[in-house]
Amino acid sequence: MANAWRNWAGNEQAHPVRVARPADADETAAEVAAALRNGQRIKAIGSGHSFSPVAVAPGVQLQLDRMNRLISVDAATGLVTVGAGMPLRELNPLLARHGLAMEILGDIDRQTISGAISTGTHGSSTRFGGIATQVRALELVLADGTVTRCSPTERPDLFAAARVGLGALGIITEVTLQCVPLYALHAVDARQPVAEVLGRLDELADANDHFEFFWFPHSEVSLTRRFTRRPADVELTPIGALSTRLDELLNGPGFEALCRVGTRFPATVRPIARFAARAMSAREWTDLSYRIFASSRPVRFLEGEFAIPREHAVDALREIKDWVDRHDERISFPLEVRFVAQDDIWLSTAQGRANCYIAFHQYHRMPYQRYFRACQDILSAYGGRPHWGKMHDLDATALRPRYEHFDDFVALRDKLDPSGVFANPYLDRVLGTAPEALSS
Repeated sequence: MANAWRNWAGNEQAHPVRVARPADADETAAEVAAALRNGQRIKAIGSGHSFSPVAVAPGVQLQLDRMNRLISVDAATGLVTVGAGMPLRELNPLLARHGLAMEILGDIDRQTISGAISTGTHGSSTRFGGIATQVRALELVLADGTVTRCSPTERPDLFAAARVGLGALGIITEVTLQCVPLYALHAVDARQPVAEVLGRLDELADANDHFEFFWFPHSEVSLTRRFTRRPADVELTPIGALSTRLDELLNGPGFEALCRVGTRFPATVRPIARFAARAMSAREWTDLSYRIFASSRPVRFLEGEFAIPREHAVDALREIKDWVDRHDERISFPLEVRFVAQDDIWLSTAQGRANCYIAFHQYHRMPYQRYFRACQDILSAYGGRPHWGKMHDLDATALRPRYEHFDDFVALRDKLDPSGVFANPYLDRVLGTAPEALSS
């Protein structure tokens, strides 16, 4: 079909009844009005990098790629306004030309800015929040077709909700960000025994500007990543061309080939995982921040991720390892462990608490259901909140007690969008259906 759509991982698809590409808020408002007249739901999509169905649009699909302009830059204050469809990989070099940078980024930069904030995308640091904490104002089209702005002083309740709004409150058309002066990162990747890392986890998380680690469950080795913030004028020592090509080979075609072998011959997965753990390279380099935060991820995978209070991180990781050791499970990708400071955004996974984020992955051609279910159950026992853009099967009943402002968010959604024009089956599940929900 002409309108067939798939997400990056290939696990979600849609056949929207219509695809529209508005260029601004007025055209977006016209599309929303048309959808309402026709009794259709309408949903904006970003880059398709969510693993959950949060952006699946079976009705009218809005592609925001024409809303990708850098609208305004104030280098003195660091306030930058961009179109909602601006991809992070394009935004970061533009900011650098103005001597600015995002305060923090995640480890993938393929998302649009609106998609990244709407799903709660984050990086890793006990000192900084997720990407949505950098938002200072939003422009949205609401379900009644009006264009509105929200900020800490304009419609503050909407601002508290819409920064991680799941696309449930309106269509974001512009985002104003608080950026910081351009800076560099000094990066150190090192292999360490996972027992040593777990024994010093709080120390490592707090002693570095940014800290995370990767751990193949079938091995006893982890790769730690430590980033230290440096002035932009520090001498840059980026990864050399030969090392870059080797990384691309090992993490791209080479790792893809190993994963395909593991798919066909499951008994090889564990030795392959141990080999991959040993092959993770120790290295040290310095470059501009956006060139280090984001990594290339050419091999497709599926992913779930839960945020738990950081004081439970070691116990939860040991439970996952124990489950893997006791079951005949073949896991081809590592766990990724990160940390984020608390914030005040209603449906942010970091609302009201400092978190450890534990992400679990599997190669997209391999069985994942039993492993993902085990991780979900273990992390849920510690009050785990699922990343809105990653895989889980929780519903509103399970999620409500995990968020202080869950009912506030739903009440605002019901007020702004009583017909559920911005909903889809995923939002019906995780938030409950709107009071006058459309059937399509």
